[in-house]
Formats: sequence, structure tokens, C-alpha cells
Amino acid sequence: MTIFNSFVSFYVSMTQPITYSNVRVNKWCLNLCLSIGVASLMSLGIAAEPDTDTNKTMMAMASSSEIDWSTVPPATPMPRPGLFSKPAPASGYYSIGDFLTGNKRSGPPVSPYAPSALLPTSAFDIDFRYLETPGYEEDFFDPVKRIHLGSDWLLSFGGSFWYRYMHETDSRLNISGKNNDYHLTRTRVHADLWYRDQVRIFAEFLDARSFGPELTPLAIDRNHTDLLNLFADVKLGNVKEAPLYIRFGRQELLYGSQRLIAPLDWANTRRTFQGIKTFWRSPTWDVDAFWVRPMDTEKGDFDNWDQQRNFFGLWGTYKPMKNQLLDLYFLSLDDNRTLNPANLRQGNILQGDSTVHTLGGRIVGDYNRFLYELEGMYQFGKRSNLDISAFSVSTGIGYQLPLPMNPNIWIRYDFASGDSNPQDGRSNTFNHLFPFGHYYFGYLDQVGRQNIHDFNAQITLKPQPWFTFLAQYHRYYLANKRDFLYNAGGAATLRDPTGQSGSHVGDAIDFVVNFHIARHHDALIGYSKLFTGNFIENQRPGISPDLLYVQYNFRF
Repeated sequence: MTIFNSFVSFYVSMTQPITYSNVRVNKWCLNLCLSIGVASLMSLGIAAEPDTDTNKTMMAMASSSEIDWSTVPPATPMPRPGLFSKPAPASGYYSIGDFLTGNKRSGPPVSPYAPSALLPTSAFDIDFRYLETPGYEEDFFDPVKRIHLGSDWLLSFGGSFWYRYMHETDSRLNISGKNNDYHLTRTRVHADLWYRDQVRIFAEFLDARSFGPELTPLAIDRNHTDLLNLFADVKLGNVKEAPLYIRFGRQELLYGSQRLIAPLDWANTRRTFQGIKTFWRSPTWDVDAFWVRPMDTEKGDFDNWDQQRNFFGLWGTYKPMKNQLLDLYFLSLDDNRTLNPANLRQGNILQGDSTVHTLGGRIVGDYNRFLYELEGMYQFGKRSNLDISAFSVSTGIGYQLPLPMNPNIWIRYDFASGDSNPQDGRSNTFNHLFPFGHYYFGYLDQVGRQNIHDFNAQITLKPQPWFTFLAQYHRYYLANKRDFLYNAGGAATLRDPTGQSGSHVGDAIDFVVNFHIARHHDALIGYSKLFTGNFIENQRPGISPDLLYVQYNFRF
């Protein structure tokens, strides 16, 4: 049986009725996602040509010329987030190490890592293919990268370590006003094995720890000795001279702006899923279809997937020209978790007993010095027997000023709908799914993409190529003053069902400085402050949240 036929057999088996104890699975969603994924390729005129003669295929593979390793693996670059900055080509010192050694460069060096202490890109998409090209700048860790085991096998190792100090004041809006000082460490190590461009096995170890907290550590702070990624890729074939793969196992997901699906690099544990994904990459189109379940972090035990949540998706990205792209997607989250009776009485119904479908699209790019982005998302389905009708919009325009330090400025507006009455037969609160909310709604994480208006601005400066300064301002209002304020993790924190506490949540400022020390080293210093508005002042008098943090990150 050919790989293509194996996939067809697997696909048919996957679309048969699926039954788990206490779990409701939307079989039609899985069927829809995978079917539309294949149909999308067909509609683009890129239908695969299955080989009906297995023996001929295997003989052709055996007699084919040596694999071009400069194209393996087909790494997926991180898509532009909503608040991107356009770099200014310039000569200079691109790290503190360059400055101390007098190594002035004519432009940025070739490096697999972004010069940032935060790196959302998954380890399996870090691109070391440049090592196959003569003349690259050598590095101490090159011997553990892209080790050729004969002509058909490739093995790589890598990893990272970070340390972060956190000083939080009123960080959880708690009545006692107790503060929180603590330390976080995170260690990651991975191994990556390829057989030609046909089969890949990737495994990544994670150890995340919290030390000395004054408040109970969050679920995203600790995960001792576990697996972050463990998957196998199998190539199904070439479609229009571009590879089509299927991936089985534990895997991180990162799509588009990361407003809905992200590995959440700010979290000490990162976010991961388990399931199956097909993906196709070409110069102008990327198409993915997946069915996964989120992993439940268990600090002292090996993590298990959440059998009460099933997440389906179909995501397409069109890249008509450099720096311009269009995202189109359909996502479905089937959440069978039982809601707490107390939460039901309060109308806090987003964390279970629902089937939420999301249709969305996004355009992003730059023209000359102008930067732009627009993303719209609409949700429908059922939540606690209520009909869902919710939406979110993010839009902004930026400009790269022709001034020293390469200033990039953004003016933006973010909105996510809320609900005025949980007893009216409808639920209008947007569900932000699995986002990188920390990046968009302020680094204090008090606000998420649910029941919110956010008028915000950002400026980035580069006094030196190794020194990046970022400042943000946010002004928050509840979209509906009878609904909850939701934090970046999606948890409902404060609510006045009468609406008499007002809608102004507050004003926030964020300052972040990143020092690019050397290729493998970055340091981050940040300060964030929330000036509370009448809503929080009426709900938690005297609360004044702020956050100071220092982080060091090493990766190899």
C-alpha cells in the first residue's frame, strides 16, 4: 500500500463514529476539516497524483539522486504578529558581543534565532538549513546541528534555558492585596531525526519550575520533567512541487496573529496539544487541517491530553507577494467540561459545556513605510443550551518614521463582544480559544480578548541594533458592563451584574527593553502598570496592580 493509500485508509477510519467515555466528539468537524483541506488543494489546481504502483515508487526513490538537504526540513517562519516592526537596514553592532569585540557588521548576521528573549517560534521550526551552504559564519554549537548519518539520515540537537524574576503588586486583583515575588526557570532540550525528506521524529523535553512564590503558583508556572513535543511527520507526496505532510503526536500550534492559537511563550510551561495535523507548504499558499486536544499540565506527573476538549481547524494562508498575506480559517472547539454550579448561577459559562465554531480572516502587510492589519472573527454554536453569536475585531495602522533609532508606531483598536443577559437564550461573549493574549492586551495579563474595548498604541525604538525599546499604552472598557472582566487566561475575574460599577476598566502602560547580548543570549527588563478605572475601583477598592520582571534567556 502506498503512503497515499495509507493516508486514505487512515482518513476513512478517523471519520467513523468516535466514542470516548463522557466525551462528545463532533465527527462532522473532523470530516469537514480534513475534507476541505484536501478540497482546498484541489480547488487551487494542485491535486496530488497518487502513485498506483508501489514497487515503481520505491525503486524510483532508491535510484533517485542524493537528497537536497538545504530544503529539509521545510521550516515554517513565524507569521507577522499584529504589532510588528519593520527593520531598518543599517550597519552597526548587532549584539553587545559585537560591540565589545569591535565587530561592526554591514547588516544583520544570518542567525536561526530572533534577537529577542521571547521566541514564540517552536523549536521544530527553527531554521538551520543555512548550514548546508558554504561560507556561513561558524558557531560553537554547529557540531550538534544537522549531523549527517550517511547520505539518508540527519540528526540535530538543541535546547534553551531561561530564568525570570517577577515582582507583582496586586497581580490577581485579590481583596487581601497580597503581593508576589518569585523566580521561574525553564529548561528545554530536543532531538530531531530525519530520514531523507520522508519521515521525521521530533522529541522535546521540558522542565519548568517556580521558586519562592508568595501566592499559589499558576498552572502555567510549573511542569516538572515532561514532554513538550513528541511527534512523527510522514511525507504524503509532493503537490505542485511542494511537500504535503501528516503529523501525529504531541505538538505545538502557532497560527496567524496568534490571537486564537499560540504556544504562549510568556508562560513558563508553553502550551501544547496532541493529535493529528496535515500541512502543505508552497511559495504562495500554506494549508493546514488538524484535530487535536490540549494537554493538561500536571506538575509532578506526565501530562495527559484533555479528553473533554476536542479542537478542529482548517487554516489557509495566501502570500501574494513579499510582506503581504491573507489568512482564512475555520476553527471548532468542542468543550465537554462540566461547569461549576456556582459559575452557572453567576453566568460564568465560557469554560465548559459548549461547541464554539469560529470563522475568521486577516490581512496584514506593509507598503513603503506604512504598516497595516485587519482581523475579524465571528463565532456561532451552543453554550450551556444558549445560542452563540459573538465576534471580535482587531485593526491598526502603523508607520516607520524615517528618523534615527528606527521608530515604528502603531495606533490600534481591539474589540471582543460581551453578554448583557445570560438568561435571554443567547450567549454573546467571545471565546478567545488558545491565544497569546499577553502580547496584545498588556503584560499584566489582567485583560483578555473577551468582553472588551481596547484603544491602544505602541512605539518601538532601536537606539542600537542590539538594544530594543518598546512602549505600549492601553485604555480599556468593558464591551458590556453587566458581563465579567476576563483575564489573559480567559478566567472571569470581576463582575457587577447590575452594571452600576461602570465600564472603564483602567489605563495601562508597558515598558520593555531587550538586550541582545550575543547570538545565544538575550536579556529582558520590563515594567507594567494598571491605573484602575471606576469598574475595578468599585469592585476592588485600593487595588493598584503593577509588574516588574527581569529575564535572561540562553538557547543553542
